[in-house]
Amino acid sequence: MSEQKPAGIPGGDHPDALPEYAERVLEVAERIPPGRVMTYGDVAEWLAEGGPRQVGRVMALYGGAVPWWRVVRADGALLPGHELRALGHYRAEGTPLREAGSSAEGHLPRLDMRRARWDGDS
Repeated sequence: MSEQKPAGIPGGDHPDALPEYAERVLEVAERIPPGRVMTYGDVAEWLAEGGPRQVGRVMALYGGAVPWWRVVRADGALLPGHELRALGHYRAEGTPLREAGSSAEGHLPRLDMRRARWDGDS
């Protein structure tokens, strides 16, 4: 029976080994300062490899041990299913937020991407 590897993520030699691309994505996530964010596309661009979907897949599979809430959607919407946990982190870190507007947007704020986005420079 052959081992299946996640689509878009290069596999390792050992089934428990973290793929090299995943390691690189997680290293970028760990570099993002508290109170700042990068989009999935920003991370892919920083690495000059993959795209937003590959970064999202890595974060979904392996991101639990890093500050996952700092890698976000480009529209500033909070991660579905993790909104309240992420919001707690954003508020604790002072991440710029835009308060919820109309009921069509829901009652949760969005990230203020103009102010929260980090370009990777120290």
